Amino acid sequence: MVSALISPMPVVASLQRPAWARASWLLVGSAVLVVLCALSVSFGVREVGFGDIVAALGGHDDTLAQAAVIKRIPRTVLALLVGASLALSGATMQAVTRNPVADPGILGVSNGASLAVVCGIAFFSIRNPYGQMTLAIVGAALAAAFVYTVGSLGRGGATPLKLALAGAATSAAFASLISAVMLPRVDALPAFQSWQIGGVGGAEWPRIAITAPVLALGALICFASAKGMNSLALGDEMARGLGEQVFRTRLVSALGAVILAGAATAIAGPIGFVGLVIPHACRLLIGTDHRWLLPFSALAGAGLLLASDIIGRVVSPGSEEIQVGIITAIIGAPFFIWIVRRQRVREL
Repeated sequence: MVSALISPMPVVASLQRPAWARASWLLVGSAVLVVLCALSVSFGVREVGFGDIVAALGGHDDTLAQAAVIKRIPRTVLALLVGASLALSGATMQAVTRNPVADPGILGVSNGASLAVVCGIAFFSIRNPYGQMTLAIVGAALAAAFVYTVGSLGRGGATPLKLALAGAATSAAFASLISAVMLPRVDALPAFQSWQIGGVGGAEWPRIAITAPVLALGALICFASAKGMNSLALGDEMARGLGEQVFRTRLVSALGAVILAGAATAIAGPIGFVGLVIPHACRLLIGTDHRWLLPFSALAGAGLLLASDIIGRVVSPGSEEIQVGIITAIIGAPFFIWIVRRQRVREL
């Protein structure tokens, strides 16, 4: 398993797809996402029909079914934003570190954001959305910097193996610190536990309006760095030979990924595996050109989180519904094992 983590990401030229195939997959993904949005608004404690959805969108919420639609729309929008952000962040982190198992959860970035938010609430009573989002982004950035620094120590610099090990150890340490901070505060523990699992059930338009511009900023930074990520995939020496400013490209790309992971964690909690599963699946369909891979990862990530939220509501409707973070973990853990085994086979 250790040898699997050493293998870097494949170079850009190793897996390409014709433009028509990429465009076709984008159209298919968009159509699937529209269907998932309709299902997300329809399913819940009270199932609603297409007519109720149209009536509610038209401003008529006279019936209980139409009122349910109005309540579920923010949840659907939040799932789209968070899923797209986590997938985009994961794809960027994999490009920056050239590590096939990199994602905000595995590298400790999500738990760094969580620890910052928890400390802000516990010690400074910071409960407004602006403050919590700022803390989450700062915590995510500090965690990323710490993991990269630790992974850079010793011979060979920041190798994929050392970054993965440093991220796993840091994530575990942060999780222990989070528990240590929250356990003595029994009154806030139930709400914190629900947030720590990760979910979109508490979506509200004001918090979405605050978070969406920050997520858009992070996404724009990642998209603008797509060409540089293609160069990084060829290796640092080759990238320098092509005229790429390797350190600047890594720094800017990592900044976009950290903003996305931090803001998404602040509003929905630390949801894992979306940033790991989606980029790998998208490479099989779209190829490794990040100018296509990043937007398709965002599209697919939104679909995965939305589908996970729908599954959680259908399997266990009502107040005991399964949080989306649990569903993504059930999906992502076997996929993680598959990735590691696949990389190991390549090494043999």
